Amino acid sequence: MRPGLLRRYNLGMFRKRSKSGAPSADTGQEALYLKSLSERQIPVSIKLRDGEIVKGWIEYFDDMMVRLTREGKPNLFIYKSQIRTIAETSDVPNRRSGNRRDPVFR
Repeated sequence: MRPGLLRRYNLGMFRKRSKSGAPSADTGQEALYLKSLSERQIPVSIKLRDGEIVKGWIEYFDDMMVRLTREGKPNLFIYKSQIRTIAETSDVPNRRSGNRRDPVFR
């Protein structure tokens, strides 16, 4: 086989692989997790890219942003691109805490 022909063959193989593309990074797990947090109104702490931390619960989300609802403070619409981490916390009282039975001390 001639060297030039071999190079063309290898280049053709490379092109075939690149057409398939990289696997999708979206697994759908983010949406399931946010939906769970939203439905149960779990208190969360959101760390933003600039280092600021805001606390509340996620009331709404879509593919671009989340709405953070806070007690006694304005609600925030935060772009997902500005979020570093979302962590469940117990710092903010659970909005649905009134639905639970309080322990009775006798």
